[in-house]
Amino acid sequence: MNSDFFGIYISVDDLLITIGVMAAVLFVMFILLIVNMGKTGRLRKRYEAFMQGKNAESLEETLSTRIQQIDQLLASEIKNREDIENISAILQNTFQKVGMVKYDAFHEMGGKLSFSLALLDQKNDGFIINAMHSREGCYTYIKEILNGNSIIVLAEEEKEALNVALGKKEKISENL
Repeated sequence: MNSDFFGIYISVDDLLITIGVMAAVLFVMFILLIVNMGKTGRLRKRYEAFMQGKNAESLEETLSTRIQQIDQLLASEIKNREDIENISAILQNTFQKVGMVKYDAFHEMGGKLSFSLALLDQKNDGFIINAMHSREGCYTYIKEILNGNSIIVLAEEEKEALNVALGKKEKISENL
């Protein structure tokens, strides 16, 4: 069966196939429309949550403020690094290691009033102060320490104080 439609001869079978294809395309387009509506709804919710209580100008101002704050933090971080490096350089020359030994220089005195005090820096340079207390007075001596060693011979208590400062903690003297 043929139909004359605007001067074009179309068979009914061709017309049914065309309508079926168009219905399939329409169905696919309807599915895509539903999917896009869902995505648009989710995007709108995100946008509204992001823009809640804000207009474009205040949002731009907020972002600008945050960028300035980040720039200030970066500048502060650079200054902090420089300060830490300066402090580390200064600390290398300060006394960091301490060792002290109290003893009784003259056994008749008692009370362990004499002491040896070792003060060393990071490179194990420094000095040992030895104060010996007796009935007649107190005598104080100082000996220079370079790289953990002394040029002058050390007394037992001074050696022990030096070992404590160096972290060896060997007990040399029996006077304790």
